[in-house]
Amino acid sequence: MSTTQWAAIDLTLRLAAISTLLLLLICIPLAWWLARTRSRFKPLLEAAATLPLVLPPTVLGFYLLVAFGPHGPIGELTQALGLPGLAFTFQGLVIASVLYSLPFVLQPLIASFGNVRREEIESAMLLGASRWQRLTRVILPSCRAGVLAAASMGFAHTVGEFGVVLMIGGNIEGETRMISIELYNQVEQANYAEAHQLALLLVIFAFATLALVYWLNARQRRLD
Repeated sequence: MSTTQWAAIDLTLRLAAISTLLLLLICIPLAWWLARTRSRFKPLLEAAATLPLVLPPTVLGFYLLVAFGPHGPIGELTQALGLPGLAFTFQGLVIASVLYSLPFVLQPLIASFGNVRREEIESAMLLGASRWQRLTRVILPSCRAGVLAAASMGFAHTVGEFGVVLMIGGNIEGETRMISIELYNQVEQANYAEAHQLALLLVIFAFATLALVYWLNARQRRLD
């Protein structure tokens, strides 16, 4: 592989790692609340969080580009604070990736948290465990497979992004050119041997991720 392709792979893995970490920090408390609440606003929040599953990536990318632009609300805010813009930057890609991959992390966590027995939590409360201790010592260990599956899906989905990445990040080598964009470039230039290498890499990675998720789910069912 060329230096450009390795740079795209490195950038993609960094984006996926950062996005997955942020997604877990956001989705773990949100999923726990959604799994346990009976609020009448729950369907609306679930619909909003799941919207990227059915929304064309270019639509999400377009509205983020408008928001991040110099005349958008976020763009105007960053200008007022003296901060650099987010459009066509790695930071902007991180935000876009978190929004676009949110349901792929949230849904497995909701399903996993929904299986936590109330008796386990009540026993921890009676023993004087704080809310943080209940989360780290009871809930998360019981849902280890679900958390790993959620992280795997979020990471893999970020690696395979194209539409959102192209809209909000463009095609800047070393800054926003991900694997999917590099693959597109190679096809555009009729470099099918290089395109085949990248495409095969993505296929193997996607298959390995799905195999891991299904293995974790099967293992969790056996333990239950």
